Parts: sequence; C-alpha cells; structure tokens
Amino acid sequence: MQRLRIRFSRGQEIEFISHLDIMRLWQRALHRAGIPLAHSEGFSPHPRISLAVPLPIGVTSEAELMDILCTKWVSPHFFTAAVSQQLPPGIKILQVYPIALTMPSLQSQVGYSEYKVEVETEKNQKEVESVINSLLSLKHLPWQHQRDTGLRKYDLRALIDDLWLIDWHRGYCTVGMRLYCDNRGSGRPEQVTTALGFTNRPQSIYRTKLILKTS
Repeated sequence: MQRLRIRFSRGQEIEFISHLDIMRLWQRALHRAGIPLAHSEGFSPHPRISLAVPLPIGVTSEAELMDILCTKWVSPHFFTAAVSQQLPPGIKILQVYPIALTMPSLQSQVGYSEYKVEVETEKNQKEVESVINSLLSLKHLPWQHQRDTGLRKYDLRALIDDLWLIDWHRGYCTVGMRLYCDNRGSGRPEQVTTALGFTNRPQSIYRTKLILKTS
C-alpha cells in the first residue's frame, strides 16, 4: 500500500463545478490513467480518495490538496505524467509526493486557508487599511448565516486569523486573508468582505495556500 499526496490548481474553466463533481472527475481520471487505487471495504466500496477542504463554487485555487491510497507503489513522476493526460483544462497537478500511511487524515491536519480576494470599493487605500485594522482589533464579531438546515449563528472574528491589504487601485482592492479551517469551522471570504463594509460580492476569490497543523 502507498499513500500519495497531490497538490493541484483549479482554474476558471471549472470554478463552477461542485465538490461532488470534482471527486467524480478525479476518480475517472485516475481510473483511465491506470492508477491502482485502493478501495474501502464494506457493502459499497469506493476509492480511497480524500480532499483536504472542499473548494466553494466560484473560487479558484493554486493550493488544493488530495490524498489517495494505492494498492501498490506508483512513482510521483509516472503519476503526474499519466494522470495529467486525463485531466480537463482547469486542473493542473503541481506536486506529487508519498507520505506515511500512519499520518492523520488530511482533513484533520488542515489549520488555515489563505486567500487573495478582489473587491470593488470606493474607499481609498488608507480607509481600506483602517477598516481591516478595526476588524482585527475586535474580540468578537457576532454573525449569522442562512443555510439549508436553518439559521446558523456564530462568532465570525473567531474564524479570522489575519487580514492584510495586498493591492489597491482606484475602484478595486485585493485583500489577503488567513482564515481558520478546522473543527471550529471555516471562515468564508465573502462574509469577511461584508464584515469589512464592502457592499458588492468579491470580483474574484483565489485560494493561495492550505496550511497544515503539522507544517
């Protein structure tokens, strides 16, 4: 048995594909590439594939992580060459490396997600920096979000580790965000921009990094 960790990017070509469809896409690509996937036991076996953190629809990324379990050894070079030929435009394998079978699950290792978020704004650079600093100075930020299962209330500030201004030009700015992504919950960039006082939804949200607790 072998456990491989894959880092890959997701571009605009597939930014509106759901998490479930991404999993199916990977399963087909791995099958067609001849990767010897291990399967779960039980009444309905399924491939041993796990993604670190589902990417919300409409978000692009250069930092997606996935673990797969193989029944026999596969070289990272062969994996990259064979699977890349089966992937659609919009997904690119950036790195493949083996990890120990005894490592904790990938989902349990993720601590933070980092993003670059571009938003429209009428604020000047100093005003944007001021609202960022004001939010970071808060100890609590009560928030509520309507979900399919009902209204969820929580502390949004507790899901924000850091915010910073990356770039500003008239009418737009790009904000960097490091948001918690663990058993407490996952910060959502569009909610943070609303909390910062930006009235329009972000023009783009780009995940730049997943930070593991063990790294």
